[in-house]
Amino acid sequence: MLAIIPKKKIFLTVSITLVVLSWITVAVWGLKLDIDFTGGSLWEVKFENVPPQNAEILAALADYKIEPVVFQPVGDKGLIMKFRSVNENTHEAMKRDLVIIGPMEELRFDSIGPTIGRELQNKSLKAILYVLVLIVAYIAWAFRKVSRPVSSWKYGLAAVVALIHDVTIPTGVFAALGRFYGIEVGAFFVTAMLTVMGFSVHDTIVVFDRIRENLRLRPADNFSVTINNSVNETLARSINTSLTVLLVLSAIYFLGGATIKYFALALILGVFFGTYSSIFVAGPLLAYWAGRKGG
Repeated sequence: MLAIIPKKKIFLTVSITLVVLSWITVAVWGLKLDIDFTGGSLWEVKFENVPPQNAEILAALADYKIEPVVFQPVGDKGLIMKFRSVNENTHEAMKRDLVIIGPMEELRFDSIGPTIGRELQNKSLKAILYVLVLIVAYIAWAFRKVSRPVSSWKYGLAAVVALIHDVTIPTGVFAALGRFYGIEVGAFFVTAMLTVMGFSVHDTIVVFDRIRENLRLRPADNFSVTINNSVNETLARSINTSLTVLLVLSAIYFLGGATIKYFALALILGVFFGTYSSIFVAGPLLAYWAGRKGG
């Protein structure tokens, strides 16, 4: 049996360090936002032959003043371009000019105005905040009959702290990826984080439910011992479930298309740290609070 709770200060210190570093990374470098949030156009094409050089494409489209342009290769002949928002007439004219330097097929064209981008950004932040509040309320209600040695609402608070941990660290990683590799975050990233929150809180509630059960079966046990036993009893389930999910996500990351590659990466990071938090953060946090109360 792993001595998780007796070493809770080590695990909590590691988590606090990673979260603080992620906050610093986001504060210093910020996130490189996709056109979903900033507004702009996304154009995906597939050339019949070897794609032209980026400089050739820019020269062919110079009259439209769309720079700066972000180029993202897709396979051997595909290309995604992101640039300022253009209307449909300009898009059609650009398509005619691009065909001249290389026969190609248009796969996708999306254009989002800056107003819609800001609205989507605000709605995304609200969605995350609403989820956090509802999770605290639900767990506090579900554990309302478990009030000793810590109050029921603290189970909800511990779950939310774990969720903040699970979302903050991937966000910090993507801030670093945006700074050094130009990786952007958009609606897919927000979707990934909301998915991670659902997965993580489910894993955490499984541990909490075992704690509640052991409190009823062995009420004389020390609370820290109960938590440690509960975490160990659910350890194999948590790891096996997460490994199964990570195997699928890894296949999507390495074999899937470029459009969902970083969506899969966000999920991989979130599931990994979500599993870590359900084992090494949520339970130890309850034990820490109980210790401060003298429980």
